[in-house]
Amino acid sequence: MRTNWFEDFFRGLALEFWRQAVTPQETEQDVHFINSELALPQGSRVLDIPCGNGRHSVELAKRGYAMTSVDLSSEFIAEAQQSANQNGVSLDCFRADMRAIHFEEHFDGAFCFGNSFGYMDREANRKFLQEISRCLKPGAKFVVETGVAAESLLPGLQVRRWHRLGDIIVLSENRYDPLESKLHTDYTFIRGKIIESGTATYSVYTVAELKGLFRSCGLLVTGLYGSRERHPYHLGDRLFFVAKKASAN
Repeated sequence: MRTNWFEDFFRGLALEFWRQAVTPQETEQDVHFINSELALPQGSRVLDIPCGNGRHSVELAKRGYAMTSVDLSSEFIAEAQQSANQNGVSLDCFRADMRAIHFEEHFDGAFCFGNSFGYMDREANRKFLQEISRCLKPGAKFVVETGVAAESLLPGLQVRRWHRLGDIIVLSENRYDPLESKLHTDYTFIRGKIIESGTATYSVYTVAELKGLFRSCGLLVTGLYGSRERHPYHLGDRLFFVAKKASAN
């Protein structure tokens, strides 16, 4: 299986499906949660990584944050910049691998939303968290939303599932590898006579493993929730959690 599947997965029908999958209301709920957890004054530097089409960055820029928006996709970066221009806000957008963003104690806060954490293998995920820790100021928060916690994913995992969104039909077929703790999902996207396919691979962690991984990278988990409304986390919930960079000794 390819480890860098995400480099060319989000294009064509897959990209169109992703654009339509999240409603403006869901984005607003995400932004409210991120904003309330970061609780920073206007002008604070905040990192959105990976930023996708900038849907969170633009809304947080409207609230006065100095946003830096990073993604591997040139198409997404262009969309984020266009959205910022249309909304009359400023984003510092640039294309980069999330494992190599090259800032040093620059940001007052950061977040990773949209189910992006877990796209890479375990070594690469650790490298990403080390980069996040390096680029945050001591005491700064990192807010994460993910569906790849084992307690979130496995209780309701279906082998085969059909979805429809607008005029796009999607078949997802899941294979979980317990020896590697990885989920392999084969996607088939259908619009009329157009059929496109791709395979995604996610690294799966228990919640305890995630806490330990973050701690080993200098990020201490301070909050763990099962919803944006901060309900207690239960089996099958999406995982929302907040970590804080350890203060310098």
